[in-house]
Amino acid sequence: MSHRRIALVLGPSTGGIGTHVASLASGLAERGDAVLVVGPPETEERFGFRSRGARFAPAPITAKPSPELPLALRAVRSALRGATGRGVDLVHAHGLTAGITALAARPRQAALVTTWHNQLLTAGIKRKVADRLEKRLARGVDVALAASSDLHDHLIALGASDARLAPVAAPPRRAEGDADAIRAELGIGDRPLLVSVGRLHAQKDYGTLVEAAKRWRSLEAEPVVAIAGDGPERERLQALVDAAGVDMRLLGHRTDVADLLAAADLAVVTSRWEARQLFAQEVLQAGVPLVATRTGGIPELVGDAAVLFEVGDVDALDEAVRALLADPDRLASLREAGRDKAATWPDEAQMLDALDALYLELTGR
Repeated sequence: MSHRRIALVLGPSTGGIGTHVASLASGLAERGDAVLVVGPPETEERFGFRSRGARFAPAPITAKPSPELPLALRAVRSALRGATGRGVDLVHAHGLTAGITALAARPRQAALVTTWHNQLLTAGIKRKVADRLEKRLARGVDVALAASSDLHDHLIALGASDARLAPVAAPPRRAEGDADAIRAELGIGDRPLLVSVGRLHAQKDYGTLVEAAKRWRSLEAEPVVAIAGDGPERERLQALVDAAGVDMRLLGHRTDVADLLAAADLAVVTSRWEARQLFAQEVLQAGVPLVATRTGGIPELVGDAAVLFEVGDVDALDEAVRALLADPDRLASLREAGRDKAATWPDEAQMLDALDALYLELTGR
């Protein structure tokens, strides 16, 4: 099962997908595979694939299908056919545009796997284009992997010839964070701290969090809401925060998530859709009570170890946070339940074992 030539292809990522690919690259390289990662230059800067034992080839793959696709296609084709001078045995792409590019660029002898990590939240003509591309990809790959059960159902509906659930490892446990450092930085004293981490993007629906935060101003100790992450919605979200007059801090990209979680009284996820969200996993591992949307793969990921509410339901989010902040016993039980649930998730070794078996099935090596 060693000395295979494996290419991992991804598009832009600042969080979960890039973290997953970095973990996969490290593990495969340690097991003796020759690993090539192909993706936008900024992913190498963020995740350091070369430092993990992989080679890296830059390609301008975009987050969504765009006019730049031919440029990305040429770069990916060159990378895949030039890898180690002999091409590659298997290509594992992550995401729709990475998958479509890999489908067109893969060498004839190479097997192709694509993992669906996300649901595309589009409408109108963009939705029609995405549907056509997804069908083409799902039916063109050797194996279509889904990061959550609802995505697996989606792949079957698309007509995938071989759709399976993806083995996705839980992130490594972070070291214990420094709560005092965060509270001092934010200057919040003993006020409750609510933390969310994610890209500032419409998918995360932080507008619902702003609306709920407006109601928490009436609490005896108004919570401070801190969001770590950056993205295209930053200016719009800051304008919403300013207009609402709430104590919500947009912290930008942070590398001290462990510290933020150590300081947090609650973690909040307001996303319109998620699969196996990285932040939700880190929250439960850290024993922080979680309030999250009942969407995508979140319910099966967290089970009974979090309080769930419907997407966009400001009333339910408001009530859940108020009730938890007033109930120390419930907070304590959620902390314990979160750690117990996290202990059931597959680890990196189990993920690599499952992918080893899949790659062996497809390549005979």
